[in-house]
Amino acid sequence: MSKLVSARASAADPASSLRGNFELRRFSALTPRVLVVGASTGGPQALAALLPRIGPRLKEIPVVVVLHMPTNFTDVVTGQIGGLTGLPTTAAINGEELRAGRIYFAPGDTHLKIVRVGPYYALAHFDGPQENFCKPAVDVLFRSAADAYGPGVLGVVLTGMGSDGLEGARRIVHAGGSVIVQDEASSAVWGMPGAVARAGLAAAIAPVSQLADSIAFRLGGSQKSEAP
Repeated sequence: MSKLVSARASAADPASSLRGNFELRRFSALTPRVLVVGASTGGPQALAALLPRIGPRLKEIPVVVVLHMPTNFTDVVTGQIGGLTGLPTTAAINGEELRAGRIYFAPGDTHLKIVRVGPYYALAHFDGPQENFCKPAVDVLFRSAADAYGPGVLGVVLTGMGSDGLEGARRIVHAGGSVIVQDEASSAVWGMPGAVARAGLAAAIAPVSQLADSIAFRLGGSQKSEAP
């Protein structure tokens, strides 16, 4: 298990300042190979503030998002995020290869997994039962990302009600990856990110703007994750 450290451990990291009396885990030393994001209440606004700020760095990594939303809302959100980032942004197609520089959303009412197929990674729909009263569920995506990418995962838990993402965040951390969460002050509801923070699984707790800067910082780091 990762060593717990205070928020002052990395002054160079834009999200190293701690919000609240929580201990933080040390970030993985590896440059992330996939960015997985979970959000619910207030999520569209948080995503619109987060992803465009990361800028060109998003071209270096695939981004997979679970947002608790109805099926007919998926096109609205993907269109908005695609317009703001300038990157291809779509609802994930079952079986499609995961590619850097693209943003994939879980379709409404369908769980989404990342699976490894030989040297490639693909997205798979999963018609299982609800988890945490949710479908799609952040936990399903996060667990699959940890199993597929190991320490190359960077998970982000944004504003949302409930605790979806907690067990998936635990799987990411145990696999050697990192999880960062939105702080309470900037969240519409501090349920999902708060659950991860209280469990001691977060490497950073900060407003969306600082989380975005931290992600960009980590993608621009000198250390690279090793090929599987």
